[in-house]
Amino acid sequence: MLDKYIRQRSVGQAKVTHAVVVIFLEFFAWGLLTTPMLTVLRETFPHHTFLINGLIQGVKGFLSFMSAPLIGALSDIWGRKSFLLLTVFFTCAPIPLMRISPWCFFALMSVSGLFSVTFSVLFAYVADITEEEERSTAYGLISATFAASLVTSPAIGAYVSLKYGDSLVVLLATIIAVLDILFVLLVVPESLPEKMRLSSLGFPISWAQADPFASLRKVGKDSTVLLICVTVFLSYLPEAGQYSSFFLYLGQVLNFSSEAIAGFIAMVGILSIGAQTLLLRVLMRKIGNKNTVLLGLGFQLFQLAWYGFGSEPWMMWAAGAIAALSSISFPAVSALVSSCTDRDQQGAVQGMVTGIRGLCNGLGPAMFGFIFFLFNVELLEPNQVTPDTEKKSVIPGPPFLFGACTVVLALLVAVFIPTQHTSEVKICSTQVTTEPVSFIPEMSSVPVSDEDNEPLLQDSSL
Repeated sequence: MLDKYIRQRSVGQAKVTHAVVVIFLEFFAWGLLTTPMLTVLRETFPHHTFLINGLIQGVKGFLSFMSAPLIGALSDIWGRKSFLLLTVFFTCAPIPLMRISPWCFFALMSVSGLFSVTFSVLFAYVADITEEEERSTAYGLISATFAASLVTSPAIGAYVSLKYGDSLVVLLATIIAVLDILFVLLVVPESLPEKMRLSSLGFPISWAQADPFASLRKVGKDSTVLLICVTVFLSYLPEAGQYSSFFLYLGQVLNFSSEAIAGFIAMVGILSIGAQTLLLRVLMRKIGNKNTVLLGLGFQLFQLAWYGFGSEPWMMWAAGAIAALSSISFPAVSALVSSCTDRDQQGAVQGMVTGIRGLCNGLGPAMFGFIFFLFNVELLEPNQVTPDTEKKSVIPGPPFLFGACTVVLALLVAVFIPTQHTSEVKICSTQVTTEPVSFIPEMSSVPVSDEDNEPLLQDSSL
């Protein structure tokens, strides 16, 4: 009954713009909390702050890894909108508790990983309403929107926090989160018609269909999908770790001011928008899906190595520009994986990819914090110096070099991804057509195969 009510409360047909607005509001709200989050972390856990942060992110990431395939598969059965509302609500639920009860905030943020898989549902939503040749452009637009949400929100949050205090920032972020929830509830239409859902095609709803470990087993049975998932893991692991600590690294090790850090975020965000829209579109048409992924990984390798050896501010700015170019990897990988999957399995597929990224979101911060600890690089408040940090290191950023090594492995794995994947499910071509595509595709209706196919499970860098 509730699901029927949710589906009825919408405006017009499903479009990519709906997904763009949802992801922008969600990450803009969290971007505002960049400065208050660091403050609350230090106040709540004054000792071993980043180890505790790694533990929190690790629990959240592991839960996301477990639940993303499940939620994606269930959305294939019951539709996208209900699960999109669920993921947005629980992702934003901890925000108002930040100043009310920090302990409850961090506890809820940890367990919210069970539902914090908005990207997987949104990518399945987009796959429902776009043709295969349009999909990489649409995925790039969503990834660019994620970058756009971080262009100004950390700077705005830092300014408001400085002038009026953290409480006002939390209130502002809460208001934006509520607007996002209301937008999903009242405006976003359902993208998966009932006649295209697995439940309407005669598939019984059972635990076996939604078992996340079954998803893992299916991935292992398809060599192409397995190679793609391993590539995602090895490339996103250092990205997740870098995102959790890079702002403090700029201030602590390279003495960036708060204004310079905000400017750096804006610069990378703006360049990422261009890379994930205009550049990605050209590359997908000219060199194909797989080669675009390889090029993005090459940019990421160069960027991480430069972060690792860089000891001057100008080096970070230059490496940041390369980081923006490397952001083409994720939408290209998502499009590659999507093209290997039937339309009625997109939720399960994107859930698997998002789940792997969720696992990286847990392992990456812990890995970076531990390596910083091993090399006596303490991440405290910006411009706060300890006796250990006064010593100059030959390698200023050792975790970034470790991340570069994992990207080398990702490149080696990605090389073996076939340019054309043949399975019992469908043909997967990594070359897209050269016909013009639209950034905002309209709802399209594609006949669903009557065959009982075995499902294959196929998100701005700084």
